[in-house]
Amino acid sequence: MLEVGNTGMTLNEYLSHMSHWAISKASLIIGCDVRTITNETLEILTNPEIIAVNQDELGIQGRKVHIDNDLNTEVWAGPLADGSKAVLGLNRDNNLSRTIRISFTDLGWLDTSRVRVRDLWSHQDLGEFQGNFTTINLESHSIQMLKMTLISLVE
Repeated sequence: MLEVGNTGMTLNEYLSHMSHWAISKASLIIGCDVRTITNETLEILTNPEIIAVNQDELGIQGRKVHIDNDLNTEVWAGPLADGSKAVLGLNRDNNLSRTIRISFTDLGWLDTSRVRVRDLWSHQDLGEFQGNFTTINLESHSIQMLKMTLISLVE
């Protein structure tokens, strides 16, 4: 079950936990006491864009597509029914902030692909990118969960 809202984790760790459950298509069973739930926890558990990834009708789990052991970072991705991909960049480092480069070739697209990127936690369109996307400077144990939509393959 989800540990979001129970004690022992930071906000970044709760967001990472929920993101992993969503991209893994795991059952979203709330594990905290709903009688004393905080607004912060409720916002995490009810984010409609994150839930949409988890409940996507295609039902295919995301998987790790890139790992950088030197920087303690990972990239996960999974297909969505509308043809886009759910993508997350994870900073596993215990102390340092990291920036993660997400290569479109790791997602199965050409390095000349043009892609629209949306941040699912901030509910913001981040723009169109070609070849790769670089995450914001992610704090320790934090994540950026994205929806990436292929616009075109530039030759």
